[in-house]
Amino acid sequence: MHHDHLDRLESESIFIMREAFAKFDNMAMLWSIGKDSTAMLWLARKAFFGHVPFPLVHIDTSYKIPSMIEYRDRLAREWNLQLVVGMNKAVLEEGRTYPNGRATRVECCGWLKKDGLQQVIEHYGYTGVIVGVRRDEDATRAKERYFSPRNANMEWNASDQPPEFWNQFKTDFAPGTHIRIHPLLHWTELNVWEYIEREKMPVIPLYFDDGTGHRFRSLGCAPTPSQCLIRSSFNVTRSAWPRSSIGL
Repeated sequence: MHHDHLDRLESESIFIMREAFAKFDNMAMLWSIGKDSTAMLWLARKAFFGHVPFPLVHIDTSYKIPSMIEYRDRLAREWNLQLVVGMNKAVLEEGRTYPNGRATRVECCGWLKKDGLQQVIEHYGYTGVIVGVRRDEDATRAKERYFSPRNANMEWNASDQPPEFWNQFKTDFAPGTHIRIHPLLHWTELNVWEYIEREKMPVIPLYFDDGTGHRFRSLGCAPTPSQCLIRSSFNVTRSAWPRSSIGL
């Protein structure tokens, strides 16, 4: 089966990653361990010939499913990744979280994920962060750019985005500007799954039927499966699951 559309998607994403690496001195990639960011990691290894020349940042809320952390650490060892784990320890020590009943889900996610990421960015001084967002995730994503500037509070302003025509990207920004880079912006969720299947990519098995007729539709925190995780009854299986990394 021909997958010319996947080749085009892959080529553009690799170009964006290489362009970002050439333009930004201190850059990192956000790795949530989910399918999108793992596909993005796979693309980064292709872009730089099996080596990822920038750190992978994972924001650990302390409520992740244990197998997600095991998968993260195994892949980091096998692929020789520079892994930076961020955690908002102050909020966790104070117990201001949703599972403790002292925060809403939105507040908990904001403090543990958004603020946790900002702490890492400020600590290491990252001027650019590669993120795996797609335009088909939400209507507001349609206004995103591949190279998207943030303000001093790292907030996105949809009305203050540079034009991007014919693969001409603005990469020269005022000193101190924080940039988010979106190599998967032109992908759809179906494209990601097609690419995973074509590349035989070792994504985490939680997405697939575990023999009970259930799988996880999306991954996040898991105080209990009914809280921060969405569980789906779709019967999706994968016959040949790779138990070790696949060379490029």
